[in-house]
Amino acid sequence: MVGVTVDLWHTLIYLAPEAEERYIRGQAEIAAGLLSKSTIRPEGRTLTFSSLRRAFEDVYREAVDASVDGRTITPGEQFRIAAERTERVADPRDYLTALHREVESMPFQMAPGAIEFLKGLRTDGYRLAVISNTVGEPGRYFRPILRRMGFDPFVESYVFSDELPWTKPNPEIFLTALKAIGTVPQNAVHVGDGWSDIEGARRAGYRTQILFTGLTDYGARYRELFFAHGQGTGSADHRAATLQAAGRILRSVLPLDGA
Repeated sequence: MVGVTVDLWHTLIYLAPEAEERYIRGQAEIAAGLLSKSTIRPEGRTLTFSSLRRAFEDVYREAVDASVDGRTITPGEQFRIAAERTERVADPRDYLTALHREVESMPFQMAPGAIEFLKGLRTDGYRLAVISNTVGEPGRYFRPILRRMGFDPFVESYVFSDELPWTKPNPEIFLTALKAIGTVPQNAVHVGDGWSDIEGARRAGYRTQILFTGLTDYGARYRELFFAHGQGTGSADHRAATLQAAGRILRSVLPLDGA
């Protein structure tokens, strides 16, 4: 079997920069609002809304840092840690419920040519999985959105990091995705927009990886959080400015009759 795994955020779907800014800022606002209304532990002290927001933002940043190391800190766990550090009694389920509403309200858009890209590959006979680092939201919140966008007929498996112990670039998340579509690394190509995509696919032993450069208009906060570690993508085997170009590259390096 010949497989293709694809990143989600800024590869298949995206938010415009201003919406992306609002989305990430909104996560901290939701957490701080819930913490401000929660019971203070006997040993705790009163904190301002700004202090509570900063406490959650610190934990969120730690979760991003952990993802660079290939480790998962789920959104619910982030809120639990923030409540513990601010000496609050708060239920992560309340945060997840509010976060779900936030995700549903966001104007997610499909990357140009995304459906045509996936449909063409599946029609040709490639097996397809999506791999996403879901640091800010549970992957299950994306599933109905992706279904409405029309991805489900072509994507055989969605692999979200919050549902596993690992994040990209840990090779285990890539191997999990490949197992789900019945193939092995030497018969697989990965397409994604960041260092964790390129490095992770390389660590997992993929035939090759393609850096997608068509949706790099990131919001400032997103760029600061997820591109702050300075890992370069110059080592990518291939680059593609469109998904159509990515399709041509992967068909040339991994033809169905050559696997």
